[in-house]
Amino acid sequence: MSDGIAWIGEHSTTGTSTPMPGMLGRISLTCARGVDADEFLIALGADLDELAARTPCKDLVLPSGRPGDPSLDVNRAMYGTCREWVYVLEDWGMSTWSTGFQSVPSMWPAPGEEIVCLTMNPWSPPRRIIHVPGDERPRQAEFGTDTEEGSALDAALHAAGAVFPSVGEAEEAAVVAYYEEHGPRLPVAVFTAVGHYCGLSIDQEAVRAGELPAVLIPMV
Repeated sequence: MSDGIAWIGEHSTTGTSTPMPGMLGRISLTCARGVDADEFLIALGADLDELAARTPCKDLVLPSGRPGDPSLDVNRAMYGTCREWVYVLEDWGMSTWSTGFQSVPSMWPAPGEEIVCLTMNPWSPPRRIIHVPGDERPRQAEFGTDTEEGSALDAALHAAGAVFPSVGEAEEAAVVAYYEEHGPRLPVAVFTAVGHYCGLSIDQEAVRAGELPAVLIPMV
């Protein structure tokens, strides 16, 4: 339980020129509690047989066929559980839940189901925090801000230094200078805050080696 999840933020800009058996850089995280782990993955689009197989990510076979075949439009999702949370890791750039929860009925959180999502959005900035605390109402914030709800998650973001000054609180030049100086540490601060809030720890080496189970999730 010593890894936490700050390491995900540390590698948020890490790329790789060759495929790796697992994941390391540019990982988006979705975690949920109050829902069965398999049910959450099925809601994301996981195949029942593939889910039952519990195939390690390193052994997951990607589909092959003609370019443009809709069956090829899938992404790897590595998953696990920690405490009362199920977590899903994706390194294709975004979180599938974040792209689909507003349009795919199965992804909408049920009453009592809490979701915390960190989606990196490299092609459609900004990076976002989405929090549904159990009441079916999503709160969203860009990295560097909080959800303005005064929640325990917001408190964790402030405690980790993940909430930066904004125009209105300080002069624009001072805000720009702050972001230039401290911006590189922001992903680490955000993942640290979410790790503390959820009590979440994910083994970096297991993720990198692809030892955790994985499924293929259709693109939404």
